[in-house]
Amino acid sequence: EVQLVESGGGLVQPGGSLRLSCAASGFTFSTSAMSWVRQAPGKGLEWVSAINSGGDGSTHYADSVKGRFTISRDVANNTLYLQMNSLKPEDTAVYYCAKVKSVVLTTTAPEYEYDYWGQGTQVTVSS
Repeated sequence: EVQLVESGGGLVQPGGSLRLSCAASGFTFSTSAMSWVRQAPGKGLEWVSAINSGGDGSTHYADSVKGRFTISRDVANNTLYLQMNSLKPEDTAVYYCAKVKSVVLTTTAPEYEYDYWGQGTQVTVSS
């Protein structure tokens, strides 16, 4: 059974940092592109970041988090990470890790299709 289990969320003050983890199982993690997606209260899903599979390992970020967030993976431990620095109140959301099924690179932003999702972890940025 494919499982994606997020952890590391919580309450943090503006300007603070958190590192989210996503433990993956049930599929070949090393050959799967992965993403972080978030959903703010009352809002739709927003793509945050993605990392390519295999030796490529290239990373991609939404403009809203670029320069503040870093996506990475530990293949040996089948774990995806999202290091979040300089957090802002608008970063408050449920954060999901998701396995990428496909991606279309457009002139504006990548468009992803996902086949598996984690349960999400709550990140709240508030003073």
